[in-house]
Amino acid sequence: MFRQILYLFAVVIVSFHPVHEMTAQEKNNFIAFEFQAYPTGLIPGLRFEKNVGSQSAWHFRLGYNWIRHRDLGKHDDERGDGLGFTIGHQRYFKQTHTGWHLGLRSDIWWNTIDWKDRLAGGDEAGTTEITVIQPTLSLGYAKLFGDALVFTPTVSIGWEWNVRTSGEPTGEGAILLIGFHIGKQL
Repeated sequence: MFRQILYLFAVVIVSFHPVHEMTAQEKNNFIAFEFQAYPTGLIPGLRFEKNVGSQSAWHFRLGYNWIRHRDLGKHDDERGDGLGFTIGHQRYFKQTHTGWHLGLRSDIWWNTIDWKDRLAGGDEAGTTEITVIQPTLSLGYAKLFGDALVFTPTVSIGWEWNVRTSGEPTGEGAILLIGFHIGKQL
């Protein structure tokens, strides 16, 4: 598994290298703080975006997933956290890499979930380790302030799959995320 993750990182890094002479517009890469909230959790992270064409960009995020499923999962109470990363692509409607854009991204999370069930004979509790794949479709609006500050509110819809579970099954399914990223052009 570790070898596959290293390979994936290598592919991403190589994809950031331009294969043609980039114009001034295409050099508008940025680094940002990204935050997303969904009904059962919060995701802060650090995002890097690399423009690869006049209307196209790849992005990469390292993040932390704070989870509070409450009783919306498979148990009466599910809570936990984990680390993960995102790889995504977005297409801007303008060549300036501002304004509206559509994106596809996929997150991979390694989460630890503590769960509890309230039973007539007493509570039952446990811990589950899960690996989650979370593909989403996003819509955002990038606004440039001054020469370098970019603020982008986003809304995303997708699905969470627990692709590896060690312990009792926990919640997964449809997801709606509201968020933003704010950062500096490089």
